[in-house]
Amino acid sequence: MKITEIKSCFVGPVVSPEQFIAEHFFLFLAKGTMNGYDGNKHYVLKPGDSCIVRKNRLARYNKQKDNNEFEKVIFMFDEQFLMNFHKKHSLSFQNHESKNAFIPIKKDPLINSFLLSLEPYYTESGQINNAFSDLKREELLLILLQLHPELSDVLFDFAIPGRLDLEEFMQKNYKFNVNLERFAFLTGRSLSAFKRDFKKIFNETPNRWLVKRRLQEARFLIEEKKQRPSDIYIDLGFEDLSHFSFAFKKEFGILASNL
Repeated sequence: MKITEIKSCFVGPVVSPEQFIAEHFFLFLAKGTMNGYDGNKHYVLKPGDSCIVRKNRLARYNKQKDNNEFEKVIFMFDEQFLMNFHKKHSLSFQNHESKNAFIPIKKDPLINSFLLSLEPYYTESGQINNAFSDLKREELLLILLQLHPELSDVLFDFAIPGRLDLEEFMQKNYKFNVNLERFAFLTGRSLSAFKRDFKKIFNETPNRWLVKRRLQEARFLIEEKKQRPSDIYIDLGFEDLSHFSFAFKKEFGILASNL
């Protein structure tokens, strides 16, 4: 069985659909292409590529089918599982720092053999049998730590995010469509402290500032980069084109499509 013939599966707690990564997860791409962005770098995964996507990061990703096919394998490494693993195994730490949300995993026969070993455990619904899911998660994590010992510094850091420079963080991450509680958490603040500090820095409420900042970027992209509203509204944090068009007209007094 070829690695590219692996069926899609998802093992572990359900992943959040929002652009905030609440738990670490391993991603292997069997078919198609996946594009990721974490506010700092763009990433492209091709068939046969795998990576760790880090928790407590803002990230978005989209898939492109190949011959109308897209297959991926996802293993969630939630905090409770990792804490249990940490108690069970002796681990060494590398003092390795990585700020990227997507951490590439090098290709190796151990990864290939593990993925092929999943086949007997698929249920009729196409998922890994629950009775074996934690065992397979543990096996995968042992392989990953053997290939990348530095991952221990990432996966077993259970601390909450520290206090960050609010202005720098928001100017970098305003395009991500997450709620204010997530922004507050990632900058090391309570929601009330986040709103208070935000008002002092920007002299504006967070929600209003986010809309205005996204619209300013939209106008730049349309006027200067000649991009179409339909191609940019999602990447700027708007949920639908009609909402974007209404907000744009209200802010600038002109339809985005007329620029």
